Amino acid sequence: MVDWKLERDEDFAGVAGPVVVCIMDGVGLGDRGEGDAVFRAHTPVLDRLAAAPLVTQLAAHGRAVGMPSDGDMGNSEVGHNALGAGRTFEQGAVLVDRALREGTLFEGEVWRELMARCGNNKTPLHLLGLLSDGNVHSHIEHLIALLRRAASEGLSRVRVHVLLDGRDVAETSALEYLEQLEAVLAELSSSDGRDYRIASGGGRMTTTMDRYQADWSMVERGYCTHVRGQGRGFASAREAVETFRSEQPGIIDQDLPPFVVVDADGAPVGPIEDGAGVICFNFRGDRAIEISQAFDDEDFGHFERGPRPDVLYAGMMEYDADARIPLRYLVTPPRIDRTLGEYLCRNRIGQLAISETQKFGHVTYFWNGNRSGYFDDKLETYIEIPSDRLPFEQRPWMKAAEISDGLIAELRAGRARHARLNFANGDMVGHTGKLDAAILAVQTVDLCLARILPVIDELGGAIIVTADHGNADQMFELASDGSIRRDARERPRAKTSHTLNPVPCYFHGAGLGRLSLDPTVQQPSLSNVAATVLQLLGYRAPADFEPSLLRFGG
Repeated sequence: MVDWKLERDEDFAGVAGPVVVCIMDGVGLGDRGEGDAVFRAHTPVLDRLAAAPLVTQLAAHGRAVGMPSDGDMGNSEVGHNALGAGRTFEQGAVLVDRALREGTLFEGEVWRELMARCGNNKTPLHLLGLLSDGNVHSHIEHLIALLRRAASEGLSRVRVHVLLDGRDVAETSALEYLEQLEAVLAELSSSDGRDYRIASGGGRMTTTMDRYQADWSMVERGYCTHVRGQGRGFASAREAVETFRSEQPGIIDQDLPPFVVVDADGAPVGPIEDGAGVICFNFRGDRAIEISQAFDDEDFGHFERGPRPDVLYAGMMEYDADARIPLRYLVTPPRIDRTLGEYLCRNRIGQLAISETQKFGHVTYFWNGNRSGYFDDKLETYIEIPSDRLPFEQRPWMKAAEISDGLIAELRAGRARHARLNFANGDMVGHTGKLDAAILAVQTVDLCLARILPVIDELGGAIIVTADHGNADQMFELASDGSIRRDARERPRAKTSHTLNPVPCYFHGAGLGRLSLDPTVQQPSLSNVAATVLQLLGYRAPADFEPSLLRFGG
């Protein structure tokens, strides 16, 4: 039985006004070099916050956020899980690694059903997902493990539908991963009459991997490509990538159009048809939910599917436990319970969560421990500002102004004692690899903070300004000696993935004068933020939460 009652802090009664957490998505602390868009941006507000007494840095990658190793970058999903949970949970990458290593995935009921279905029907097993080792949404080694196991269990045909990355990894690295995959497929197809090959693909930002229903046309393109085998045909995935690059010089992997691999007669080699098994091998949920709905949902109105093939579909993990998406999955996801949001609702404390579409699920679903919907719709207000459907570098300001408008209006209305917001600019623009746009993105966030901080002061509140991971703080690839990698024309090579850098944590508010940083918190991370919010509200955190970053007195 959970004791939901929050005890009052006997030392610090909390601030009088609202306690706000501002997540500057993708704004880390870099090396202040040529490619550090955060440092190069004109940020008078952030500079002022950084010069104040209450300033620290937070770990936002690796084991601090539940990833397998400290060489793994953080991401928005695990970052918001840690921020909202107040504790660190082993994340999807760790759980899938273990399930594959220990063999429990292959002993599970869903894997056995897939093997039986494909074996009895003599139909292919289709594997669909992001092809890279970014370890944010998927990992190529997980795919290879599934392929090798399928071969060892005697499956004669497997088809792989590859979504090309260039976002969590180098922006034009697709051929490296395709070469690795093709070598494994050739090896497995070399004996026993096996036929393992790539069937279709496309860039992750054009094909299949939409999230938060921002652009269902991406999913429709993917569905037509993977399921119907409709699209521009090529003899191989390599030919597709090389052709697109020659036709559109400068295109990066995430933006490559969809393609279908065809045989000598021009017929697709692997449309998804009746009787087959399908695994989405992404372990992260947000960009796998919509394609899962397209396969699973009986009542589906987002696009015309046509005759839906009778397949057994499974996700690598359960992507949404509340909505039961997908219906079948191979690995049980982390069960994140007793989050900050639920504690506040149980204690009748009003909350606001606001962001634009691109990060709305992060301040709601992921913040609440991978839980959809409200804990209490009478105490919670969720505001989603619709995102633009344009390349982010074309409008690096995104919807930051509208988020600020909504936040300020809600704070002045007085309904929320706690509010959280996400400015997506540093991350979404950072992923484009465009330095000048990323600088503008960071400056936009700073300008919005210039509007928000006076309102915090007006209301007697406090704000924690931090980030979920780095991105815009390193816009160029670096060599092992710290020098910038350059192309054949001596131009810096763009970096589109997250960084391993710490993130800032700034505190602002008139009521914080008797608080100081707690020196006993030796390795502060995102998980310490929840207890800090509770302290600023005047409460003690649950015993198993990571401690507050602050203490009362000097």
